Amino acid sequence: MRVVHARYRLSGEATWPAQLDDVRAEARAARLPGRPLVVAGDSAGAHLALHVGLRGVDAPGDVDAVLAFETPVDPLAPDWPRGRAEGNPWHQLLGHLPAPGDPATVDCTVTTHVGAGTPVLLAHGLDDAAVPVTQTLGLAAALVAAGHRVHVTVADGEHGRLDLRRPDLAAAVRRFLTQVTAAVAVR
Repeated sequence: MRVVHARYRLSGEATWPAQLDDVRAEARAARLPGRPLVVAGDSAGAHLALHVGLRGVDAPGDVDAVLAFETPVDPLAPDWPRGRAEGNPWHQLLGHLPAPGDPATVDCTVTTHVGAGTPVLLAHGLDDAAVPVTQTLGLAAALVAAGHRVHVTVADGEHGRLDLRRPDLAAAVRRFLTQVTAAVAVR
């Protein structure tokens, strides 16, 4: 398996969807013929990985799997008022406060793009004060309803502190990747 660290412009450098364009370009360049394309990320990187995985690099369905850790999903979630506060990361990403019906807010909300069937592994720390665990749980429900194969792990830990070397988390990731690569080999 080849791992490539995708570079993308941060929210202080460009507004949405520049980050998605950058990660798609990185994924396009990293693709190897006949090999699974798995995208992964943590926090903002997980947000981007989900967008690439659900929307595709060039078309929906051309990504084989997504691993998303501690991902922000929906800036308008009712239990996350910080997502709509002045100066929050969504504000920086969009260049304006997120708002219902705003095209950029709708476009950067991950649940808007479920349905391609891409398998997804989600992991979140139960003690995450930066991104509520309900972001992951709500996304899991939306993915399952849209027909995606979903693996969810909620473990002890704060934002940025999920230790993927923990036996339970490492086993969940290993099991997911084994299933994905086996499914790709069958195609």
